Amino acid sequence: MADRMTIKGSAGDLSVAVWDRPDPERIVLLAHGYGEHIGRYEHVAAAFADRGAAVYGPDHLGHGESAGEQVLIGSFEDIVDDLHLVDELARERHPGRPVVLVGHSMGGLIATRYAQRYGGLAALVLSAPGIGLSVVMRDWLAAPELPSDPIDVAVLSRDPAVGEAYANDPLVYHGGWKRPTLEAFMAADAAIEAGGDFGDLPTYYVHGDADELVPMAVARPFVERLAGSDFTERIVPGARHEVFNETDRDQTIRAVADWIDQRAAR
Repeated sequence: MADRMTIKGSAGDLSVAVWDRPDPERIVLLAHGYGEHIGRYEHVAAAFADRGAAVYGPDHLGHGESAGEQVLIGSFEDIVDDLHLVDELARERHPGRPVVLVGHSMGGLIATRYAQRYGGLAALVLSAPGIGLSVVMRDWLAAPELPSDPIDVAVLSRDPAVGEAYANDPLVYHGGWKRPTLEAFMAADAAIEAGGDFGDLPTYYVHGDADELVPMAVARPFVERLAGSDFTERIVPGARHEVFNETDRDQTIRAVADWIDQRAAR
C-alpha cells in the first residue's frame, strides 16, 4: 500500500501517494484521470514497484484527497505545474534516476503537456489519453445545459467488478460536468496543438479499440502527430476505456512494464 504525503500545490494542498523503495532503478510518475483518484492505481504502481521503481502519484487538484472543489479545473497548466512539484520531490529523494511519466485519460492530457513544457523524461506512457475531445466538448458548451449524468460505468471495463467498485467509491466524482473544466480541456487541446512534438522521447501509446469514453478515432490522430522517432503503439482488441483495469489487465501492464524496463534503464 502507498504511503501518503501532503505538499503545497498551485491552489492548495496536494495529497501524493508514494510507493517508495531504497535505491530504485527508476522513478515512475502516475497521472490519473478525470473524476477519479490515484488510489485506483494501486495495482499498477505495485507492478512497476516490483520491477524496481519508486512510484509517485498525486491526486490532482479537485480530486481524491487533494484540495479544491471537486473536478473544478481552471487551467491544466496549473495541474501540470503541480505534477512538476511531485517530479522534483521524487528526483530530490532519488537523484540521478531516470523518470518515466504514465498518464491515463485526463492524465494522458496532463502527461502530454508535461512532456511539451518540461521535458526531462526518460520515457512517456499514454493510456487512452484524453486529447482531441474539443470536438465533443465544444457542442456541450454550446448547449443550453451541460451533461449532468454520471458516467456509465459499463464503458470502463468488460470486468463488471471494476464498474461496481467505481460506482461505490466515495472518492470518485459522480456528478455532471462543470463549465470551467470543459473550457480548460478546450484550452489544453489548443495548447497541445500549438506545442511541439515529442522529438526523440520514447513514447508508448496504449488504447482499447472499444473505448467509448475517449474514442481512438479522436485521440489517436493527436498522438500520431506528436509521436517522434521512438514510438510504440499497443491497441487492445475489445478493451474499453481503462486498459489497466480490463479483463486482460495483467498482460497490458506487463507489456508496459517490459517497455519501461527497456527504455528507462538506470
